[in-house]
Amino acid sequence: MSGADSSPEPFERAVACVIPAKDEAARIAATVDAVHKLIGVDLVVVVDDGSSDGTAQVAERAGAVVVRHDRNRGKAAAMETGAAAVAERDGARPRHLLFLDADLTDSAGAVAPLIEPVQAGRADMTIGTLPVQVRADGSKAGGHGFVVKLARAGIQEATGWSPEQPLSGQRCLTRAAYDAAVPLASGFGVETALTIDLGRKGFRIIEVPIEVHHRATGTDLRGQLHRGRQYLHVRRALAARSALPAEGGPSLRSLFPRKTTP
Repeated sequence: MSGADSSPEPFERAVACVIPAKDEAARIAATVDAVHKLIGVDLVVVVDDGSSDGTAQVAERAGAVVVRHDRNRGKAAAMETGAAAVAERDGARPRHLLFLDADLTDSAGAVAPLIEPVQAGRADMTIGTLPVQVRADGSKAGGHGFVVKLARAGIQEATGWSPEQPLSGQRCLTRAAYDAAVPLASGFGVETALTIDLGRKGFRIIEVPIEVHHRATGTDLRGQLHRGRQYLHVRRALAARSALPAEGGPSLRSLFPRKTTP
């Protein structure tokens, strides 16, 4: 989507990468290493959001600036903490912000296409669209798409634009765009709310295909509970913005279909 209320940012402005992380000791070093190799990124900040493993220590050894939460405060709080840490190091020319998930490992090196449109002043925020994710057994990852459909319909209701992957956490945006969106919506509604808030204010948002891969959410009880929380958080973010789709979206019960006895 596009708007006319924001002006282009200067080309070649530096980029800071903010990586919220919770119990990612096994993956964070590879993610940080890959991000360090991205042209234009001169600062990597990992926000350890109350991990119980060695995430902070591993990230620090990999060369990231690490900021810790003493308890888990959620993704939005970690994003805000990371952005604040970047601001403390910025001078007269604030860096652009690149937000990435912690579990991308080596594939984080493929997010470069997110940066160029923002540096060139052609977009205020880019959203990465990922290829189909597969599990270790080769099966297609993901659920039934209920949360994605709800987020997409709500964004369209609010802005008139229907994104392909509204829940993607891989995003690059100007500091001005970020500042216009804070405080961020809590929980798993942060991406949906960020798109709506910036879209309504006329910031230019585009989706960019990127060849990255992350750990797939399973279909076991833990995975279903995760999707249930996602649904509730996205719905809450939409309701707070008077952006619930007319049909209201799928019911929470539909996320947990009953098993029939043969």
